Amino acid sequence: MLRNFPQKALSRRYASTNSLSGRKVALESAWVSRANGITKNYVDGQWVEHRGEWIEVRDPSTQEIVTRAPHTTRSELDATVAAARRAFPTWRETSILHRQSVMISFQRLIKEHWDDLASCIVLEQGKTFADAKGDVLRGLQVVESSIAAPSSLMGDKLEVSKDMDTYIRKEPLGVGAAICPFNFPAMIPLWSIPMALITGNTLIIKPSERDPGAVGMLLELAEKAGVPKGVLSSVNGGVDVVNYICDSPEINAITFVGGNAAGKHIYDRGGATGKRVQANLGAKNHAILMPDANPNFALNSIAGAAFGAAGQRCMALSVLLTVGSSSEYLPELQKRAEALKVGNGFDEGVDLGPVISPQAKQKIENLIASCEKEGGKILLDGRGVKVEGYPDGNWVGPTILECKPGMKCYEEEIFGPVLCVVKCETMDEAIEIINKNKYGNGAAIFTQSGATARRFEKNCHSGQLGVNVPIPVPLPMFSWSGNKASVLGQTSLYGKLGVEFWTQNKTITSLWRSEDALTSKADVAMPTHR
Repeated sequence: MLRNFPQKALSRRYASTNSLSGRKVALESAWVSRANGITKNYVDGQWVEHRGEWIEVRDPSTQEIVTRAPHTTRSELDATVAAARRAFPTWRETSILHRQSVMISFQRLIKEHWDDLASCIVLEQGKTFADAKGDVLRGLQVVESSIAAPSSLMGDKLEVSKDMDTYIRKEPLGVGAAICPFNFPAMIPLWSIPMALITGNTLIIKPSERDPGAVGMLLELAEKAGVPKGVLSSVNGGVDVVNYICDSPEINAITFVGGNAAGKHIYDRGGATGKRVQANLGAKNHAILMPDANPNFALNSIAGAAFGAAGQRCMALSVLLTVGSSSEYLPELQKRAEALKVGNGFDEGVDLGPVISPQAKQKIENLIASCEKEGGKILLDGRGVKVEGYPDGNWVGPTILECKPGMKCYEEEIFGPVLCVVKCETMDEAIEIINKNKYGNGAAIFTQSGATARRFEKNCHSGQLGVNVPIPVPLPMFSWSGNKASVLGQTSLYGKLGVEFWTQNKTITSLWRSEDALTSKADVAMPTHR
């Protein structure tokens, strides 16, 4: 369990050192899940020892090893699933009010250790400290919303005939698994943990092998919050672990967030064994810039949405569609992009950190180069960025490409700090481009005209739309609603659709005839005409 390390002292240690070793030691001294430079699996309420092969987790700004995570073996996976299956009958019968109280405690503990979680994310994933805190916050909001489960789990009931009732119970599925991406090490696990557990399921988390630390820390907090052993587990590894999850007959449901190829593989392979599967895949999010937009607000919003988190968000702004004279704002957008500081996420004043790996950096740079080869223009080139003190970091600076649909840089998800610009004559042309794109996570428009915004809302087919909001991710009282090639499963990780995913309806019809009722007590009420 979490050691008794004073929170304020730990925060000071993060603030007082810029060295990798200093941050690493501070985390290891406070968290059992990270002790001795190892991120362990959590199974049946225990941090288990592993004697097989290991995965090296590297700081993307230095390439230094931060921790090692186990390549979980088949026997270890068998033990994890068995523990989750054993815990399920008791957990499903645990009262909703008790499960709610556990989530309330979990929420409190996350808030208390917010800085610790954010520091781990910066160390392993590379995003800035402020962005890492936002990562935790957007997950915490789902924990908070799950506390309303006593209302959201209420079933329907109707007297369908005399003395005959039909009613619906929402029952848990069983053992679930959440396969998580590298880009949101806390948020995505926190979109699954509370929704699965509050509805009575047990859950196995597979964090990304590139940044597993935050999941370990969250599970420590969950244990302290009162989650019983076996109800929540973690396993680390790569493709073999994913395939095991897909194939195991003891796992009933899978949630996945990540790339297209992996998502389709998981959806098909998991679905073939009868599992309920939801997969959130790639994206190419567009924004329309109208001539009447507030230029200062719009350009700041566009730059932040395109280049924040080094573009490694599934809702990052990938394509800017300028309409008519709004293309005149491009030089100013370029200036704002050039002013953004690239560097280590712990360093003061840094706006975006490294991309996750050297391989990701190479892919991004290849897609940038393809723009020019296919007849486009590189308006701002982020290749070759140098960061003082970090010569080995996976650095890519803000990049702006002028291109057209059909070009490789437009069609493919770049997943880096790269904004593609497509010039359009009319808003209708811009909307048509959005609707023809295979992805459907999100789209936005910047305008000061209500009529223009209304036309955009009605005619744009993407699932999540923003009006003067560049990253329109719905809060947890709603549900994620990306569409087209961005999702498989047509459900959501949170909100009402999240509850629907993690439960199955059981319909009961009962008959209790009133004439069969027995009465043995005297009626002492005053007689009245009836």
